Amino acid sequence: MAISQGAPMTFDRVYRLTSIPALMIGFFLFFASAVQAQSISLLRDADIEYGLSQLAAPVLRASGLNPKRVRVLVVNDSSLNAFVIDHKTIFIHHGLIQRVKTPEMLQAVIAHEAAHITNGHLARRLQNLRSTSTAAGLGVALAALAAAAGSSEAAVGIALGTQNSAQRSFLSHTRAEESAADRTAASVMHQAGIPIRGMQQVQELFAGQEFLNAGTQDPYARSHPLSRDRIRATKAFVATYGDKGKADPKAAYWLARVQGKLSAFLRAPKWTMRRATAEPYKDVRLMREAVAYHRTNKLNKALHSIDSALRVRPNDGFYLELKGQFLMENRRWGEAVATYQRAAKSLPRDPLILASLGRAQLAAGNPRAALKTLEKARSIDFRNNILLRAMAQAYAQTGQNGLASLVTAERYALRGRLADAGIHAKRATGLLPTGSAAWRRAQDVLVAAEQAEKRKRRR
Repeated sequence: MAISQGAPMTFDRVYRLTSIPALMIGFFLFFASAVQAQSISLLRDADIEYGLSQLAAPVLRASGLNPKRVRVLVVNDSSLNAFVIDHKTIFIHHGLIQRVKTPEMLQAVIAHEAAHITNGHLARRLQNLRSTSTAAGLGVALAALAAAAGSSEAAVGIALGTQNSAQRSFLSHTRAEESAADRTAASVMHQAGIPIRGMQQVQELFAGQEFLNAGTQDPYARSHPLSRDRIRATKAFVATYGDKGKADPKAAYWLARVQGKLSAFLRAPKWTMRRATAEPYKDVRLMREAVAYHRTNKLNKALHSIDSALRVRPNDGFYLELKGQFLMENRRWGEAVATYQRAAKSLPRDPLILASLGRAQLAAGNPRAALKTLEKARSIDFRNNILLRAMAQAYAQTGQNGLASLVTAERYALRGRLADAGIHAKRATGLLPTGSAAWRRAQDVLVAAEQAEKRKRRR
């Protein structure tokens, strides 16, 4: 579980990277004029990401994309926005997820962003990034061309900064591209049997934004130019082809669960308790109440509520993980490990659940078991910085200080902190066997850090 009691959710940095050696290529190509700034933060949670995958699956299939290869991740931002920066990930701000009223609205957003992928609009973004002015304006935390495993093809990955003017420039599309994406999205929703009215409702959500001052517009309106013409175009599509899509009860459930989990951790517990009574799905209501009790340090009530949710949905791996979190954050290590193990048995390939189990095993004093679990999680998903921190601790506790320094270096590199990464990479190279695979990984990070430092001195 990536959501913690101390802070509503754990932040993770946006990056698209399959191998640390690819850092070198990225820095040569993109860091000549880049300036350091904060990167976009993600909200990582296994339950939420699974729910989004269920909502996205019919859209992605109808788009010709593989739902197992394209992920929908949540950005830690309460504003209304969504975007793509590569061919494998769709990013949606949690503010937009919580604002939509129906699953069709969120599926329309996903369909629109997927259309940018299938229509080839990302090629222009790469060209924009290569321009000096754009690269200099972006607060790039990490930019890399990552060689795809087993092939010579490259996947572009950029951790975007928060400088709004540059971000708008990079994320924006031409009006022609937006219109094309709308047409493709409408066709995809029609083909998937999803009510197209969801697209119109999203567009109406932003109607009139183009008349506002740029500083008061929602980011989606700035990066996705909206107009009454686009709304009319959607209505024209429906008039021509009809809207035979039917509401999907399964989609409605997963939207309620995603929104319920987000609001339970991001809003005040009192707000959650007031609103949860109107929740139509019993297990979601109980889950929301459990989180509210947990955040107000009422462990027994939190456990009672989540156990009640598990009676509604027995062996639900995500509810088991949430229960494990409650136990973990109340220092009941043994019970947390047992609960996370049940969750991992239910969902053996979920990297976030495996990461939680590994952290619990580490806290319970079993670093060797933790390492085995954490390495499995890392092999599935390289994004989780909390996992890497726990892995470094486990390596250190088992006397593998060279690997501990290496993983720490890689964690800093993935966050764009190349100076810190270089310090730990240098330490790792001195501890690891020369020429070993781990030593070469440390060398790759060290070279990238040295190149970044040289460019910094030249500026």
